[in-house]
Amino acid sequence: MTTLRLPRTLTARLVAVSVLLVALAGLLIGTATTLAMRSQLTQQLDDELRASIGRGFGGPRRGELPPEHFDDDGDDRPFLGQGYGAVLGHVAADGTGYAGVVAGDEGDVGPRSLDAAQVRPLIDVAGEAEPRTVTLADLGSYRVLSQPSTRGGYDLAALPTDELDRTLEDLIRLELLATLLGVLAAAGAGTWVVRRQLAPLRDVAATAHHVAELPLASGAIDISERVPARLTDERTEIGQVGSALNTMLDHVEGSLEQRHRSEQQVRQFVADASHELRTPLATIAGYTELARRRPETTGTALDKVETESARMTALVEDLLLLARLDAGRPLEREPVDLSRLLLEAVNDARVTGADHQWRLSLPDAPLTVTGDAARLHQVLTNLLTNARKYTPAGSTVTVTGTPVGFSVHDDGPGFPPDLAPRAFERFVRGDTARTRAGGAGLGLSLVEAIVAAHGGRVDLASAPGDTTVTVTLPR
Repeated sequence: MTTLRLPRTLTARLVAVSVLLVALAGLLIGTATTLAMRSQLTQQLDDELRASIGRGFGGPRRGELPPEHFDDDGDDRPFLGQGYGAVLGHVAADGTGYAGVVAGDEGDVGPRSLDAAQVRPLIDVAGEAEPRTVTLADLGSYRVLSQPSTRGGYDLAALPTDELDRTLEDLIRLELLATLLGVLAAAGAGTWVVRRQLAPLRDVAATAHHVAELPLASGAIDISERVPARLTDERTEIGQVGSALNTMLDHVEGSLEQRHRSEQQVRQFVADASHELRTPLATIAGYTELARRRPETTGTALDKVETESARMTALVEDLLLLARLDAGRPLEREPVDLSRLLLEAVNDARVTGADHQWRLSLPDAPLTVTGDAARLHQVLTNLLTNARKYTPAGSTVTVTGTPVGFSVHDDGPGFPPDLAPRAFERFVRGDTARTRAGGAGLGLSLVEAIVAAHGGRVDLASAPGDTTVTVTLPR
């Protein structure tokens, strides 16, 4: 069986805590006040009790006590000046006691004797040094004080505590009423104050709910909703929440924009890859049909099919390598003689690009990096091929080795300003800016992917007559 639990809001919890604290404070203050008042009233009653026993037994005692305790004139001065309900008595040494009451009944102004049941509690506390509280049958609660008698035994006096008890009862009722009013006031004022103070938090929550209702599954996302600046003061708790929510929304918006760009890049990548593969496939299909119809062209057709197959194979291998790097496939990690790698690559470039000027600058000390030698060679080959294919004959290409990588500089026409920021994107070509048409546009993409897999970075600085690609590898 499940129990129904009402939702406990922050407002309700804060108000409940404040009401509880007010009630607890009221009870503590009331208890302390009651105890202090009781102590003070009891002290006053004890002072009156000492005065009463002094008046009753300070001289010759007369009254409704046995005649052996009084002179023959029958004077009842022991009860003169005693208050309403005062009790005077004597407890003999053998434990027998006698007592009387002043004005014990309404309109009764004379003393009367107590019965045995009423005297017994007085006998029990006789001899106590300090006043004691006892209950007398049919009379109620009394404070009793005894003192040694000159005739032996103890004289005692008792005063009723009715007035003290009534005063404390009135005080307790007043304290309970004040506490109840305080609790009600705390509940009302606390609810108003807490709701007012938490209003900014509700505004922050409203912003979060509004953002949560936006369609974020796909497409371009524009999250313009933000927590107002007045609710982002980090010196306050709500301001910290508002500022954190705005920061999170900024990150979410950036991530969604990046996701959208990635989706667009994937679509473009698929489209470009399909286009690049369609061209050699169409060429192969065309020459195959030509060879079938005109057998005398079979040799030429096979050469073209072989060329296009090689081109398609290279493209597929580049795409596979990019896919592996995107998937985070680890590369080999071993010491690589970078000086030798640069020397071999430049020598190969001199053979394939004899119409260019090739220069190599190396420090005296050998250069060594940690990485995949084959992939680093591919990076350098792609950069040198790019420099050869997209610069005019006679251009100078300079390769410079450094302790943290290398750079490739050429004095060709450079990248167009609108192309330079996208130079490392896949299937981006510089055909219109350079001298001759290029390949599939994956060379620089592979360079960046391979260097990033090594934990390094690639930087491009391009201007007419001054283009430098710098590869920085971790030490």
